[in-house]
Amino acid sequence: MTRFHCVRRLMVPAATVMAALIAIGPLGAGLASAQTAARPPATQAGLPSDTPATLQPVTATFDYVKRDVMIPMRDGVKLHTVVIVPKGANGAPILLTRTPYNATALTSHANSAHLGPILQGYDNATDVIVEGGYIRVVQDVRGKYGSEGDYVVNRDWLVKNVPESNGRVGILGISYDGFLPLMALVNPHPALKVAVPMNPMVDGWIGDDWFHNGAFRQQMMPFIYNQAGTRANEITWWTSHYDDYETYMQAGSAGELGRRRGLEQIGFWRKILEHPSYDAFWRDQAVDRILAAQPLAVPVMIVHGLWDQEDIYGAIAVYKAIEPKDTGNDKVFLVMGPWYHGQQIEDASSLGALKWGSDTGRTFRQEILRPFLDQHLKDGAPRADIAPVSAFETGTNTWRRLPAWPAGCASGCSVDAKPFYLGAGLTLGFTEPKAGGASFEEYISDPAKPVPFRARPIRPVGYYDAGLTWPQWLADDQREASGRPDVVSFVSDALTAPVKISGQPVANLVASTSGTDSDWVVKVIDVYPDEVAGQAHLGGYQLMVSADIFRGRYRESLETAKPLAANSPLLYRFTLPTANHVFLPGHRIMVQVQSSWFPLYDRNPQTFVPNIFWAKPEDYKKAVQRIYHAPGQASFIELPVVTAR
Repeated sequence: MTRFHCVRRLMVPAATVMAALIAIGPLGAGLASAQTAARPPATQAGLPSDTPATLQPVTATFDYVKRDVMIPMRDGVKLHTVVIVPKGANGAPILLTRTPYNATALTSHANSAHLGPILQGYDNATDVIVEGGYIRVVQDVRGKYGSEGDYVVNRDWLVKNVPESNGRVGILGISYDGFLPLMALVNPHPALKVAVPMNPMVDGWIGDDWFHNGAFRQQMMPFIYNQAGTRANEITWWTSHYDDYETYMQAGSAGELGRRRGLEQIGFWRKILEHPSYDAFWRDQAVDRILAAQPLAVPVMIVHGLWDQEDIYGAIAVYKAIEPKDTGNDKVFLVMGPWYHGQQIEDASSLGALKWGSDTGRTFRQEILRPFLDQHLKDGAPRADIAPVSAFETGTNTWRRLPAWPAGCASGCSVDAKPFYLGAGLTLGFTEPKAGGASFEEYISDPAKPVPFRARPIRPVGYYDAGLTWPQWLADDQREASGRPDVVSFVSDALTAPVKISGQPVANLVASTSGTDSDWVVKVIDVYPDEVAGQAHLGGYQLMVSADIFRGRYRESLETAKPLAANSPLLYRFTLPTANHVFLPGHRIMVQVQSSWFPLYDRNPQTFVPNIFWAKPEDYKKAVQRIYHAPGQASFIELPVVTAR
């Protein structure tokens, strides 16, 4: 959900600059004298300015009308709203996005007479909006940019005060803007006819922006500072090192870095520090839990990115929560594409080194999203021919129409959880390990040298700065990690037949640590053949298909942290993100296990402390980590394997 710049501008009034120049002596005096000599005679001093008091742009040739309005809420607080109406619109539906990211900026990407250019950029499916003749409405949430007060949802004003509208409203958005369409489903207004949450932020502790299974995503600290520090993001986080790895290492703990940067002035940061565990603070705001308790009244299209580097948990969690309510099979739709966070509204023909053979984003917008919106928002529009689940299958690079998720195929197959065992000699396969030989693999985890989550130098999280590739990191080649001594890599034989997985792999890790706390990172990887015809850069590529982290102190309870018994084999069971992938013949399957993913996640000191945010330098200690693969202590990944019935 990050949307920020890390650039600070110093704005100095011209008069201040001139005063400084005059004050510095002979040069300043010369400038002052030259200005005096160049001034017109006194009789000309009263001439009127060439600049009008107010310039009124003549926009008769524009193909849209833009209205900047303040919409009063029920308590009198006004929300800043930009309404853009296509010229000549009559009986047109409204597409609404509520945002904390500046409604004016999101509707002013160009100074143009045409609707497309002013929306192009971080807007949701500009081609669908323009070609479909929709009225576009973008509103600042309470307390951000032009809006007053604190956030409260209200939608009545639009249908009563936009005469060009047909009274039907659809709400859509990405990330935080995707969370807001979900909240609109709670006691929805009668005018709301459809919601499209894309990559929504749903549960910030389990697997979206702030934590993953208890491990804190410390590279989100700049977002918290920028977004919550000021109304209009005037003050932004600053860089101190070219490599973010050094920034976070130098500070020690995330809490200490926040203290040094003044982050404790921000209320949300203080709440994060106070709630490191999955207590009621996090549970009560988990949107999937909220929606599970609500009736389903509005058609919803949930959009998920298989390589969403920020909110990879939320979309699938919401689908699981509301799909059982769709007894008529006509209200809940799921779309999964091979995308990073929000890529479905951009060119999506590739992701890093991977090429899909088509623009998957355009396919989604034109063949899935537009017919869906038209059906529910336009008078007389035909019923959209959309499957309950539209899932892009990576590996074969094919769109699949599915009856549900996970289904694996349209008919005639099933999805079965099959244990894929980590074996002796760093082997991997469907055969359960037998007695004899070594019973574990071992490595040293050193907090002084944490495993980077991508190749260094690691640049800051950001979208708009040239050259930053943060959105692509989940698709990075994992070979660098596989060569480290503090990462163990179990590899299968080359496949002789395809293996298709559809659903969420589940890690069942039997492991021990010589410390009293530990993180465990598990990655399911597709290892390409040594050479790939026509794509030399993919020779031997190690593609993460599904991966996540788990903080060991929450092994028994997500709400209550407990120290681990040192040197004792314990089971760590946790779910990985969803996948829809085919491991092709000639490829191998790899599982990597490690104990840090830095600096994306804060370091575990490997010594139990009450709150890791305040771990001291002396708490960070090396630990001997063991991954077991013996009978009765077998580590395995439950793979959701698709098989023919």
